[in-house]
Amino acid sequence: MPGTVRERTTVVVVGAGPAGLTVAGLLLRLGIPCTVLERRPRSRVEQRQRAGIVEHRAVRMFEEWGLAERVVGGFPYDGVLEVRVDGESRLLDETGLAERLEARLCPQQVLVQRLIAACLEDGGDLRFEAAEVTLHGVTGEQPVVRYRDADGVAHEIACDLVAGCDGDHGVSRASIPDGVLTAYPFDHGIAWLTVLADAAPPRHPLLAVSRHGFAAHFARGPRASRFYLQVPLGDGPDDWPEDRVRQQLRARLGSDDGPPPGTVTEKEVFRLRSVVHEPMSHGRLHLVGDAAHIISPMGGKGMNLALYEAEVFARAVRDLVRDGDDAGLRSYSAVCLQRAWNYQEFSRWMTEMLHDAGDDTRTGPFRRRLARARLDRLSTSRASAGAFAELMAGLA
Repeated sequence: MPGTVRERTTVVVVGAGPAGLTVAGLLLRLGIPCTVLERRPRSRVEQRQRAGIVEHRAVRMFEEWGLAERVVGGFPYDGVLEVRVDGESRLLDETGLAERLEARLCPQQVLVQRLIAACLEDGGDLRFEAAEVTLHGVTGEQPVVRYRDADGVAHEIACDLVAGCDGDHGVSRASIPDGVLTAYPFDHGIAWLTVLADAAPPRHPLLAVSRHGFAAHFARGPRASRFYLQVPLGDGPDDWPEDRVRQQLRARLGSDDGPPPGTVTEKEVFRLRSVVHEPMSHGRLHLVGDAAHIISPMGGKGMNLALYEAEVFARAVRDLVRDGDDAGLRSYSAVCLQRAWNYQEFSRWMTEMLHDAGDDTRTGPFRRRLARARLDRLSTSRASAGAFAELMAGLA
């Protein structure tokens, strides 16, 4: 390729979301060279709004790597989750049900901003606006990743390993030939309207169940909130003007005069779905995070699973580079899939419980009663509440 810049590194990381940036950050702590390629501009990556609570397991991971205060510091979370059932408040206290649980209510875009800053401060090689990324030779001894930079210059990077962290629609999984992966998709049959607004956050993360349908209210900063409303399948943002949003929030959150959102800055409707692709490795390409699986947002497990897999991958690379031991890379897919399916099960259980317990026009009164019984156990059985807390914290 005439005029191509040829380079060499140990790991090429494709994608600069939480998964890719965590992989890079941990490899930098180990002194292992890597290059991160991201197709979008840095400004877009840093401002892209996504939900997420950094669970206890992930906080502990960042602490062990000496990154906690740099990337999740300043976002305390008291571990209390409020569930309102027909306007009646029930508080689930994770910290009172398991030993030393410490999660962080850190917005995902803030986590990404801080991971970027930490990588650059530690000398990381982050390349934004990397276009036309292609992977070659991932089943051979030396993969090659090609791309074109913002100035149109072609690059070719030889490496030992590729971390595919570029999400559900990225080039990493698409580079794996047909027939290698098995997909396990699931449609939950539920749609949410998500509303980002300049509104005071709730005291605790809030989930609400009523005959009007599911709703939720989460903090997205000191003066910003994200609201979720269950909506009919087929609805779009235009079907939900602000007056209708306010009325339904009042009805579902059990408040006569609020909390109506302030200025709405973003509205989106999406359908809840899940999918797992197996295996998560193909030759020297290893999928991390959403490139391998999508989890329903209930329970906040998608981002945390990506952080877990980033650490599993980084430790496996360390073993290969330092000791020539490839056992961690060979077992990477099996280890990660075990947690992926565990998180999928928890998310599905929680999704089903909180939606079936509300409006029964979708599932019928029998399933509504079953879901209410599950909810009741969380507030009346310490054993049930403790199991729930462990799963929320990422300890199970």
